[in-house]
Amino acid sequence: TIALVTDERGKKYATNFPADWRLEVDAATFGSKMPHHLLASALKLRKGTAEARKNFEKTRPSLIAGFGGYPSYPSLSAARAMGLPIIIHEQNSVLGRVNRLFAKAAKYVACGFDRLDRLPLAAEDRKRVVGNPVRNPIKAVRDKPYPELTDTGPINILVTGGSQGARLFGEVIPQAIAQLPDAQRARLTVVQQAREEQVEAVRSAYRDAAVKATVESFFSDMQDRLAAAHLIIARAGASTVTELAVAGRPAILIPLGIAMDDHQTANAEGMVMGAAADVVPEPKFTADMLAPLLLERISNAGVLKARAKASWQLGKPNAARELADLAEQAAGVTGKRDA
Repeated sequence: TIALVTDERGKKYATNFPADWRLEVDAATFGSKMPHHLLASALKLRKGTAEARKNFEKTRPSLIAGFGGYPSYPSLSAARAMGLPIIIHEQNSVLGRVNRLFAKAAKYVACGFDRLDRLPLAAEDRKRVVGNPVRNPIKAVRDKPYPELTDTGPINILVTGGSQGARLFGEVIPQAIAQLPDAQRARLTVVQQAREEQVEAVRSAYRDAAVKATVESFFSDMQDRLAAAHLIIARAGASTVTELAVAGRPAILIPLGIAMDDHQTANAEGMVMGAAADVVPEPKFTADMLAPLLLERISNAGVLKARAKASWQLGKPNAARELADLAEQAAGVTGKRDA
């Protein structure tokens, strides 16, 4: 059986998680440095740990798997105190604060990328690179060929920025594309995710530039948009970078500047070193900077195809299976998948 232990906030995002049962515990972050906030957070985590321990004493779980973030702290803290087996998974290239606290107590530290900064030296021998699990519709894109591309034929660009990135992208990318030569703009079809309040302005900018574009605040068929794309412009969150590699699509990545420990820049490193992506630091992400980079990328079909192949080779489509196998090893139930 599988149980999901999280806090009230995490519970809202896990409605589709296939758990046999769920436990809600208290948890809190230490985002504020105000003494009374720190004390309140510490007390909530202590209470959550007691709640988790009380449950674990009854259920005696074979393994506690932590995926980072403060909602995982109570379970991991209780498990460590009780001597229960622990495995943690870090999706980013920088070990998060909570995972850092429990890395030395874990049997394995599973990670999404080859690079993993901030891993305690005492836990280095427990590191296992498994990748980040992705949804089946994204995995299906991996089996589809890269769309036909020539130096002068149509080219599809997909822009996805997420809730924090879409505003900047909505301002910079249409301006950059407007600077391209007429012949190159005529080749383009742009699919762009934008904030709701920006949608009309972004559409208008593309109309003024005579560029075919579909602009929405949300796409329910993102896997189809990804499959049709020749080039993606995106942030460098763990799930985004992982999905690009699994799908085998080249990219221009703009790491979120305020990301904790600059982990998005670290996430992008593998694709950059593997010649599958360009990375542009957020302070340098302007229309004047992006336009020549875009022109260089879309003007040479052979190079873009090679970058797509390089991206595909970096993909880890079997991450979910490898993580499950590792969890079984940690729990000592290898070969007993129904246990």
